[in-house]
Amino acid sequence: MVSSPAIVFEGLTKDYGAKRALDGVDLEIRSGEIFGYLGSNGAGKTTTIRCLLGLIRPTGGRATLLGLDCGTDSVEVRRRTGYLPGDLRLYPRLTARQLLTYLGHLRGGVSAERIDELARRMECDLGQRCGAMSHGQKQKVGVIQALMHDPAILILDEPTATLDPLMQRNVHDLIREARDRGATIFVSSHDLPEVARLCDRAGILRRGRLVAVQDVNELSEQGGHVLSIEFSEQVDPAVFRAIPGVSQVSASDRTLTITAGGDLDAVVKTAARYRVHALRSAEVDLDEVFHDYYRTEGADAASGAQAGDAGSVVAVNTGAKNVPAKADDAEVADAS
Repeated sequence: MVSSPAIVFEGLTKDYGAKRALDGVDLEIRSGEIFGYLGSNGAGKTTTIRCLLGLIRPTGGRATLLGLDCGTDSVEVRRRTGYLPGDLRLYPRLTARQLLTYLGHLRGGVSAERIDELARRMECDLGQRCGAMSHGQKQKVGVIQALMHDPAILILDEPTATLDPLMQRNVHDLIREARDRGATIFVSSHDLPEVARLCDRAGILRRGRLVAVQDVNELSEQGGHVLSIEFSEQVDPAVFRAIPGVSQVSASDRTLTITAGGDLDAVVKTAARYRVHALRSAEVDLDEVFHDYYRTEGADAASGAQAGDAGSVVAVNTGAKNVPAKADDAEVADAS
């Protein structure tokens, strides 16, 4: 029996005045998958997350999480999620242990052993005050608070930002372990190579519109290959341009550089009609696949972040009620 999708967007739309941040996003995220949500700064990724958590109301459409309406059931939605915002803010005068213990209590209790286990794997000093931490250390605390209660849904906005490569690998391992326990993970990122390593599927958001949803393996295949063939004599590039699947051919003296997707059999057989001096092959960089969706939108990057994606001011969402929105010395707001 096919399980119901864990997260559903139906025509999700959000306007900030005359600015449209999300434009009719339709998407289903399967239970138990790691889904990558890709887009440039200002594409609408953070606005999507805020609608999903019930922190803002969409202008049109709706979002559901585990069958719960993200608007009317927002407290229960947040209770079932672990959230790491892209702009993490922590109480500066609390130590990491004090902060995580406090947040655990808001969630009804998280064992100290679980916090210690995550801290060990993240190499996080729980005795250090948050205000004295580097960006990387703060990110570790953010990862721990998102994972420590073993939520059914993980919503992670740039989870490995500011972390070194070894620690990035640790975070990926923790995310995969959560998936293996049955959790569904929504990863917002602008880093396609990371998404390709981590995720099962990915969606690409451009200027508020979802322009592609594909298995990560399909994205890799879409990238295709680049063949650089040096012939013993000059060869007409048009011979290769006529081959199905060939997207680009450039010539330099006796060398043709051919970009092709899918089966390369026809390209190789065509080249075999001539005397080949040298042949080199490489896969198209996945970044190129991603940026192909943006080449016609050069103004998008110049326009900067949209009003709704200026950076999250939410540090944690516990699902708890009657919690102060801020402390006198805090840089963190509660999402309830």
